[in-house]
Amino acid sequence: MTDTHDTNLPEKQAELEEEKQAVEVSEPAGTETSAEEIESEKPAETAQKLTKEEILDRLKAIAADVESTTKAEIDSLKQAFYKQHNAELEAARKQFLESGAEEEFIPQPDPAEEEFKSIMSAIKEKRNALATELEKQKEMNYQVKLSIIEELKDLVESPDDANKNYTEFKRLQQQWNEVTLVPQAKVNELWKNYQLYVEKFYDLLKLNNEFREYDFKKNLEIKTQLCEAAEKLADEKDVVSAFYQLQKLHEEFRDAGPVAKELREEIWARFKAASTAVNRRHQQHFEALKEAEQHNLDQKTVICEIIEAIDYAELTSFAAWENKTQEVIALQAKWKTIGYAPQKMNVKIFERFRKACDEFFRKKGEFFKALKEGMNENLEKKRALCEKAEALKDSTDWKATAEVLTKLQKEWKTIGPVAKKYSDAIWKRFITACDYFFEQKNKATSSQRSIEQENLEKKKAIIEKLSAIDENMDTDEASQTVRELMKEWNGIGHVPFKDKDKLYKQYHSLIDQLFDRFNLNTSNKKLSNFKSSISSIQEGGTQQLYREREKLVRIYENMKNELHTYENNLGFLNASSKKGNSLLTEINRKIEKLKADIALVNEKIKVIDESIQKED
Repeated sequence: MTDTHDTNLPEKQAELEEEKQAVEVSEPAGTETSAEEIESEKPAETAQKLTKEEILDRLKAIAADVESTTKAEIDSLKQAFYKQHNAELEAARKQFLESGAEEEFIPQPDPAEEEFKSIMSAIKEKRNALATELEKQKEMNYQVKLSIIEELKDLVESPDDANKNYTEFKRLQQQWNEVTLVPQAKVNELWKNYQLYVEKFYDLLKLNNEFREYDFKKNLEIKTQLCEAAEKLADEKDVVSAFYQLQKLHEEFRDAGPVAKELREEIWARFKAASTAVNRRHQQHFEALKEAEQHNLDQKTVICEIIEAIDYAELTSFAAWENKTQEVIALQAKWKTIGYAPQKMNVKIFERFRKACDEFFRKKGEFFKALKEGMNENLEKKRALCEKAEALKDSTDWKATAEVLTKLQKEWKTIGPVAKKYSDAIWKRFITACDYFFEQKNKATSSQRSIEQENLEKKKAIIEKLSAIDENMDTDEASQTVRELMKEWNGIGHVPFKDKDKLYKQYHSLIDQLFDRFNLNTSNKKLSNFKSSISSIQEGGTQQLYREREKLVRIYENMKNELHTYENNLGFLNASSKKGNSLLTEINRKIEKLKADIALVNEKIKVIDESIQKED
């Protein structure tokens, strides 16, 4: 507005006559978003970089001067503090798990957290007091503005000359502008009433047209510049910042004086159009945020439902619990990649998720506690078998003792697992005693030398037959011949030890060539080769068969666990991208190979079981 003395009354009328248009620039109170609500949506990048001690220092400063701090900053500091606090708890838990059980972990009290809570409580009390005081001040301001409107009404209805009352009018106008905050719901009604009497007052004035036109021209320049500034905000990358800047332009537009009557609608329409564009982008921005938050809530709800739906009755083995644990850990990792849920649900969904995870690990702790007790019992049983085997290892009653030790080995297989730290040592103790006896037995039983020589001649004859197979022979006929000769080879017993390696190398070389030549099944070749090697394993006695079987069982269990992991991973992948499709193809290929390898290992175990039965 133009600032003049009472002698320039015509210049003043034009200024206030336009304020009816200016009031319409502001949006209705019910549609505006508070500064703190908007600020809270901004990423708290600065707070995330502070240490816990720096956060506490900043909160202490805020507690000392609450009035100059926004709720957004307090919330971001709170979020940053608990992010670090929770990270420290997780690190402590992982460190504890290296030497202890999950269920025994008890978080240590954090003095910093207690101090944090105390400071936050003080800040909350002060902010509540400030909010209460602010509402009282707004109500007082409202009453003051009502009294100003009444005084304006008296001026309009006064019989005195309007020019004479102009000084009083300007005083009321200044007083009106000095009184700022009022209850939001009453802003528009107050302004409309105020503008009504301002217009009536100026209708009474006889102003000089020359001053009026000068004022109109100056105000038009101001409002044109404001329109241009508002139009540029449509290209502002930071939507929230553009919205804030627009609010300041609204205030300046309202405070600017009137323009010529024929230009009022045009300049207002231009400013309103620019404002609409900025407000629309602002609204779309927060609608997109809300949509994304709802999508995040849906994803987190599904994760909670998956963990809550775990059937604990099916988790009856270490492998089953371990596989399910990996699934839960994968879901926890997935949770961390999902953004915030809507504010009113964010804490609730996290508490639900944490409760489900806590329940899972509590159940796991109970299972392993019971499993540990069972393992201790198994350890005592295996120690007893070790003592029996050690008492028999020096016996020379070969047949009877061999039978007893074989029965002890079978009984060993029926006993469940022991703790990993004892597993290798207790097995080594048992098998050492058994090996010692059977080694002594083998030294004492050398009567099979002539039989081994006969077996040598038989196997040489088979090698000659394999060498004689014509490469032009029909594939099916060749396959049948090779398999019959392999079966015959596997039925022949031991050969002299000095000839064993050379003979076996020659035999397997021929078999490989024939398999390659006639494109025979690779798995069958591997199984046949394994059957051929059984006789070599048997030379060490039955305990060598048990040792080989134990190794294959471990390989079999590891393969099954690996297969289960790959199958679980398929549930977390999708083929929507080229990279995702390629990964799916690779995992499926590995799954098929694992299945084939598992089947082969299973067949090998059956071959050993058949050999053990023959030995018995």
